[in-house]
Amino acid sequence: MAGTIDAGTLKRLIAEGGELAILDAREEGEFGRSHLFWAVPCPLSKKELRARALLPRRGVKVVCTDGGEGYAARLAEYLEGIGCTDVAVLDGGTPAWVAAGYVAFSGVNVPSKAFGEWVEHHYHTPSVDPAELKAMMEAGTDMVVLDSRPIDEFRRMSIPSAVNVPGGELVYRIGEFVTRPETTVVVNCAGRTRSILGAESLRSAGLTNKVVALRNGTMGWELAGFACDRGREARYAEGTPATAAEAFARADCFARRHGVKVATRAEYEAMRGETGRTTYLLDVRDPAEFAAGHMIDSRSAPGGQLVQATDQWVAVRGARIVLVDDTGVRARMTGGWLRQLGGWDVYVLADGLEGRIAEGVWAPDCPEAKAVKVPHVSPAEAAALVAEGAAQVVDLARSIDFRDGHVPGALWGIRTRLEALAPRLTGDRQLVVAAPEDAQARLGAEELRGFAKAPVKVLAGGTAAWKAAGFPLAADRRDPADADCVDFYLRPYDRNEGVEEAMHAYLSWEIDLVHEVEKDGDAPFGAWV
Repeated sequence: MAGTIDAGTLKRLIAEGGELAILDAREEGEFGRSHLFWAVPCPLSKKELRARALLPRRGVKVVCTDGGEGYAARLAEYLEGIGCTDVAVLDGGTPAWVAAGYVAFSGVNVPSKAFGEWVEHHYHTPSVDPAELKAMMEAGTDMVVLDSRPIDEFRRMSIPSAVNVPGGELVYRIGEFVTRPETTVVVNCAGRTRSILGAESLRSAGLTNKVVALRNGTMGWELAGFACDRGREARYAEGTPATAAEAFARADCFARRHGVKVATRAEYEAMRGETGRTTYLLDVRDPAEFAAGHMIDSRSAPGGQLVQATDQWVAVRGARIVLVDDTGVRARMTGGWLRQLGGWDVYVLADGLEGRIAEGVWAPDCPEAKAVKVPHVSPAEAAALVAEGAAQVVDLARSIDFRDGHVPGALWGIRTRLEALAPRLTGDRQLVVAAPEDAQARLGAEELRGFAKAPVKVLAGGTAAWKAAGFPLAADRRDPADADCVDFYLRPYDRNEGVEEAMHAYLSWEIDLVHEVEKDGDAPFGAWV
């Protein structure tokens, strides 16, 4: 059984700066209410899918926490079961941390969000408000608006005339959009962080054009009374840009200035073999490029999103991060920001895509799921069963994704909490589990077998395969209700009520983060460089 650690001891460990991972066992929506600054979500429902990737070295010091519900002890028991040798539970969880006089934070991706605010203050990143941008558009100003979010967020809502260029691509591809020194570059996201980091990436890389961030992004645009576009696909041209050599020179200077190192494949293998250090291997290219071919054992972590949400990929403070791309531009820009954000030892792999490579999307190593023997049904077979009233679908997708589209009549649930659905599982109808990943579906099927009387099967390919086969989807923004979306920290525009108030509150929260971080004292951004 894992031992306990008190808040004061954990605070001291954080200050010492050694390798340390703080994992919070709650669901992301619960985590977002109040948590430690350096805590990383590892909810019980996804522990088998996340823990091994977050902890590539099992001997690292791990502290599990929660909100006092007892989830942390369950996570600690699991971690010890997969070979982690130095695991403790924060006694009393986050409430005890606060009671000891330390700062707790709301929201998600807090280190990255706070870092964005620090960047704006430190580098004096210029910005324009929505009214100024609107006036520039109406005046015919020579400018380009670049949206630094992933394409799925861009499709949901975008500034009119904007082109999608995710943050990790900006320095690499700016030559495709700016050929005149007079052109102003406006970078936006949904709120603040990626606007600031994107604009400052271009400025810090030496672009001589005027570069500004759109203050408060698409949320600020809509709060100002302007309409966003929906469903647009305008995006950068794929392939290596003609100006890649110039981009490399800029990125290399930025990376060297902030202490990013270069390693060969052989040097990486030596790092990987060290038992006393944690090493992450992350591919910062676009996910489609990763799927077309990537280094074995690497994980897809698009550069802009990696800096924006480091806690999705990296849990261990003091670890080494090895970044891979094709030309070195995106890895160097990403590495320069990671050095300033967390002080990790950051390397760019010089020959990572040479030799043996793998294809396909990244999938977590999950031996627990492989051990579950459960029959699969095709979308056509499932559709026939549902039409006959002979099957009931249980969907394990994120609540926000379930709202957007699910098999008609499906029930939404969180794995490890599926017994809450028992009153709604009617008769002896077969249960068909749908999930974004087969491993998640298998684990969900095993859980349902523990209390359901009906036979359980897995929908092969999940809801995505159902849609691809041409079967209809149901969508309902109120199913599940906002209060039930404990698995996902709802963004203001995901909510059903009080959207405008939530936008104002979110933007104020981001702005105030830099002051909260100063009070906390555990994130001396830039001090490691």
